[in-house]
Amino acid sequence: MQEAINIFIRSIFIENMIFAYFLGMCTFLAISKNVKTAIGLGIAVIFLLTITVPINYLLENYLLKPGALQWLGDSFKDVDLSMLTLLVFIAVLASVTQILALLIEKYSPSLYATLGIFLPLLAVNCAIFGGSLFMQQKEFPNIGYATVYGLGSGVGWFLAIVGLAAIRERLEYSDIPKPLRGLGITFIITALMGIAFMSFSGIKL
Repeated sequence: MQEAINIFIRSIFIENMIFAYFLGMCTFLAISKNVKTAIGLGIAVIFLLTITVPINYLLENYLLKPGALQWLGDSFKDVDLSMLTLLVFIAVLASVTQILALLIEKYSPSLYATLGIFLPLLAVNCAIFGGSLFMQQKEFPNIGYATVYGLGSGVGWFLAIVGLAAIRERLEYSDIPKPLRGLGITFIITALMGIAFMSFSGIKL
């Protein structure tokens, strides 16, 4: 239980997808103009990471990595399908993203219209894809840890985009020098938020 809590906290604050690895920046910058829209996209990212990371964990450990097919019999113990890892991970992500897009379109057409092209582009969002690749690199001992990592990574991305969106809404009423308006001040704020999150890297868990 303690290890799961450590993984959850680290994935949110210390190994934040945005501020530690700068993954998913295009969507992060484009959709962070409005808090309501940012919340919708953030929840979608949490859903995708929480679903795809454990699914890919199972595929990695019971289908793809060297010796993963040994459960079928000793004749399969030397089979190595690791060359298909990227293809399989992307296929899983694209499938779950399509299902999510259909659900949002059915139950929240306004959010679907607001997100526009960025919703289907979540299928190739590097933050979500990176979650599965980091899971593979970390070699978690069971699917529970992989699920906690996916959830924490999604929550970290959610906090980052909602926090930036809240600041950008306030900036609409601020006196900002003309050369810095738009993406200029957004990049500066993102850098400052990244520096703030770096303070968590000193926490010993």
